[in-house]
Amino acid sequence: MIFKILRSKTRLITRHLHSASFIGKPTSVIRIIGTTVCIGGATAAIAYHCLSRNEVHMEAVGSAAKFASLSRYMADPISGRQMLDANKNDMKCRMEELVMRIQYDFCRSLEAEENFGKKFLVDRWERKEGGGGITCVLQDGDVFEKAGVNISVVHGNLPKGAIQQMRSRGKQLADGELPFFAVGVSAVIHPRNPFVPTIHFNYRYFEVTDSTGQRQWWFGGGTDLTPYYLNEEDAKHFHRTLKEACDSHDATYYPKFKEWCDKYFFIPHRNESRGVGGIFFDDLDGPDAEQAFDFVSSCAHSVIPSYLPLVREHKNDPYGDRHRQWQLLRRGRYVEFNLIYDRGTKFGLYTPGARYESILMSLPLNARWEYMNIPAQGTEEALITEVLKKPKNWLNL
Repeated sequence: MIFKILRSKTRLITRHLHSASFIGKPTSVIRIIGTTVCIGGATAAIAYHCLSRNEVHMEAVGSAAKFASLSRYMADPISGRQMLDANKNDMKCRMEELVMRIQYDFCRSLEAEENFGKKFLVDRWERKEGGGGITCVLQDGDVFEKAGVNISVVHGNLPKGAIQQMRSRGKQLADGELPFFAVGVSAVIHPRNPFVPTIHFNYRYFEVTDSTGQRQWWFGGGTDLTPYYLNEEDAKHFHRTLKEACDSHDATYYPKFKEWCDKYFFIPHRNESRGVGGIFFDDLDGPDAEQAFDFVSSCAHSVIPSYLPLVREHKNDPYGDRHRQWQLLRRGRYVEFNLIYDRGTKFGLYTPGARYESILMSLPLNARWEYMNIPAQGTEEALITEVLKKPKNWLNL
């Protein structure tokens, strides 16, 4: 009887959520996204708490909250379910659990925005040198032209190119073979409507062990937004959501990582940013592993509330060929950054046994290059170009 009530309430609330436009409208709805979970006599449920502007916060209600956060996966874990269950305190396994959940939650959230039931293709692959990944791609949807959400869990010996790259960032790495372990989730979403921005996020954990047995570890990642047309309210909502995730751990994180993001996602040969920024950090190894993991988890869980309201607000906006051609032109700049400057792409391509289809999933289905395209002054295209030339303080901090 309890389960029947939960199912009926879930359907009712889901209909209410999908029938409303939340941007700029206060709500106080709780959406149940999972059934009750009974662990050791305690009952818990996972809920999305929708606040103003549909700022969705993942919450677990009940004394078994930390167990209730376990969700389904898009495919079987790369390390195996038994391995993860037997090593729940190992940071490598904890991070793999996290990225599996983030992948599942994000993919299912995007599928729910599609109007005609388009689903992700799920491709679980293995790497003979060690590890593998799960690549999820949705192509030719009516809302998302191409959406890729990839996780990788790889290990082996660091290639020379990767070692050089890490040493250039100040990593003190010994000579000789360097066994490594890397786990992460990465996503790039290219929408069909030019008024829906592209989002990218990546969260990862890395371990290296040298010949003396000395282990180094660090986290990295970030979330950034690339609109084709400027909507200041969208940018403010996006940055505000990221700031809230950062502030719950350290008030200095958002301004520091926002500035880092502005510098990282810059296209030198174009003298412009890729988008309107977000947060970016790397080599995070403090205050300690537990606190660093909690911070990364908060950032990863902030992706859905930072982005989905923008999709819902603009996915049905009318647009014409002029808007479409500008979108394709801006996607060309996205491609330039990813192939020339992006550190994650380079690391993937340097790694032996690299799976190029998964590495290049970030590229859009369609892009365009024009010779000497300069938007006319006073146009919407010129407005976004001006913002990209000079990073903006969206929250007036």
